[in-house]
This record gives sequence, C-alpha cells and structure tokens, in this order.
Amino acid sequence: MTRLLLRIATVGIALTALPCTLNAATVDNDPASTIRSSLEQWRVDFNGRRAEHICELFAPDLRYDFYGAPERTYPLLCARLRHALADTTQSLRYDLKIKEIIVSGDLAIVRLTWRSTLARNGKQESNDETGLDVFGRQPDGSWKIIRYIAYPEKD
Repeated sequence: MTRLLLRIATVGIALTALPCTLNAATVDNDPASTIRSSLEQWRVDFNGRRAEHICELFAPDLRYDFYGAPERTYPLLCARLRHALADTTQSLRYDLKIKEIIVSGDLAIVRLTWRSTLARNGKQESNDETGLDVFGRQPDGSWKIIRYIAYPEKD
C-alpha cells in the first residue's frame, strides 16, 4: 500500500511539473518572445535603478553607434549606464516600443523606439530614439545585443 501511494505521489508531482517544463520549452523555442522579455526586463531594471543587472542584455563583444558619436563598446556602455543610475540628482526612465523582431538562426534583428524621460530641477524632457538592435545567441543559449545603431527622432 505504501508503494502504491508513493507511485501515485510521484506521478502527481511529475504531472504537476509538466506544464512548467512545457512553458520553459516554449520560451526557449520562441526566440522573439525571449528577446521581447529580455528588452522589457532591461527597461524594468533600468527604471528600478537595479545597476547589478543593467549590463546583462549586452554581449561582452558589443559594438554600437549612436548618431554623431564615435563607435563604442561594452565597457563604455556599462560605465555610462551605471553612472546614469547612480546620479540621484535626476530621474531617467525608459519606455519601449518594439516595431519588429526578425529571427534567423543564431541572429535576430529588432527595430524599436526607446522613449527616455529625464526629470531634473522640476523640469521634464522626453526624447525618442529609434534603433536597430542585433541580437546573437550566446553559447549558453541566451540572446544578447551584439550590435546596435540608434539615432534621435526628429519632429
């Protein structure tokens, strides 16, 4: 009788865990959803001033171009992001609009717009930046930005 109860309990536990396993597999098999979630998590981390996670979206071999500035790298970006989060004299928040995600093999391209809102000295200013992010699948299976181009939108 005890063995029967143990078998029933084991089967019950296995069946309970099955939906979680299937959901994890769905996310892993849908890179666009994984990338969308990663971008949204970055926005939440930035707006929450969680500096410990702020560079996780980017690959160490990152190269990026922003309108009018020289090419930059991962260490420069991370330093700038951490500096922005540490500056308590201002509040900088981001909103995100994803226009398109195209996945092909181990690369993905995301067309998006980031809206930054800076509040300082009682004044608030918002700017939209259009960008093209290139994600690469990493050896651990995660997706990280390996290249991006961004530029301010004109009125």
